[in-house]
Amino acid sequence: MLINLKKAKEFLDPPKILVMGFAALILIGSYLLTLPISTEDGNGLSFLNALFTSTSATCVTGLVVVDTETTFTKFGELVILSLIQVGGLGFMTFATFFFFLLGKKISLKSRLLLQESLNNLSMAGVVRLVKRILIFTAVIEILGAVILSIRFSFDMPIGKAIYYGVFHSISNFNNAGFDLMGEFRSLTPYAEDPIVTLTVAALITLGGIGFIVMNELYEYHDTHRLSVHTKVVLLTSLILTIGGAILIFIFEYGNVKTLQPLSYAGKVLSSLFQSVTPRTAGANTLNIPDLTQPTLLLIIFLMFVGASPGSTGGGIKTTTLATLIGTAWTQIKGKEDVVLFRRRIVIETIFKALTVTIIGLFLVLTITMLLTITESGRDFLMILFEATSAFATVGLSMGLTPELSPIGRILIIFTMFAGRLGPLTIAFAIAMRRKPDPFRQPKGKIMIG
Repeated sequence: MLINLKKAKEFLDPPKILVMGFAALILIGSYLLTLPISTEDGNGLSFLNALFTSTSATCVTGLVVVDTETTFTKFGELVILSLIQVGGLGFMTFATFFFFLLGKKISLKSRLLLQESLNNLSMAGVVRLVKRILIFTAVIEILGAVILSIRFSFDMPIGKAIYYGVFHSISNFNNAGFDLMGEFRSLTPYAEDPIVTLTVAALITLGGIGFIVMNELYEYHDTHRLSVHTKVVLLTSLILTIGGAILIFIFEYGNVKTLQPLSYAGKVLSSLFQSVTPRTAGANTLNIPDLTQPTLLLIIFLMFVGASPGSTGGGIKTTTLATLIGTAWTQIKGKEDVVLFRRRIVIETIFKALTVTIIGLFLVLTITMLLTITESGRDFLMILFEATSAFATVGLSMGLTPELSPIGRILIIFTMFAGRLGPLTIAFAIAMRRKPDPFRQPKGKIMIG
């Protein structure tokens, strides 16, 4: 009996619990969306469409096979919104919140799960971090909802404006990209509106930099220092956002279907927004299928990189990109140590960055290859765009999502799930419990390059 309990504890390590927890949440959401009360026609969604929608919401992706505004009742929309909120912050964060309400202590195993789900480097202070996360989330989402509600009130009745404000604030802070504008339009009607564009871009950015970074910025007035992690996240995010906006502005300036008809201010706003949203929100103010091929390739790259660790976004993460670039630069200069902000990056971090990137590339290319079979006749760039968007939990699409075959939908469901939990978490959950090697093999040399 004791042996069985020990084996059960070893089996239920943090990665496996996170995988099973998210799977359970997705199945609950799927069931609720199949209920007649969830859809306007009173029939409920088919199970496959419900599973796709629930996975997309829980994994804060935003890819949709049915139009959210015209398909779902208020009940169905609230189910989706709840899945976005719980999926974005992580079910362990919400479980801890209820522990707080009940006055219960957080066990060691719960702290380990929190550390894993938040991708935190240490278990120390993780409960305090969760409290801060809940406060940050409430403040930011309420502020975003107020601003958007006031703006939407000029276009619709006040009650509807408040509801839309709350929905889009929660959806975009959690980098989900679900919207209620109808007809798969996303935020294209507000392409030249600075209030909606900048507010949503700010929500996406705050949700994507990670709660660890947010917490350090909050404490900066007391500590007057930032960790190398926070510096790397902020600098990489800034470069990707500004660089992406400049390139989109250049690539789309003369495109009569996107930027060309807009005012100069509208061109700048749309370029900036379309650079922010691949990181990994899924809202858009420009019609994605009308973008030029250089812009689409740029967005694929931005989606693959994604947000930052410990955030509501996906992708290989900004810190992974920075580590890989730092490693390449170190090799070019002929030096031994990878140094970022005068700090030597340990070899374990470099190995992890390489592993995450290789697994991510392998997953995207494999899913793309399979989709070229199941969705034969479709443009290759459209398929690659879809696979990358699902892996990075972005939600942008060139229009393929609603037309996916049943097998294609299953492939995208798996990709969204793997992308939200992270390639390493999935790998550790599937693999046997890791054990240290009893001995080391002799050195071998191979030629590279």
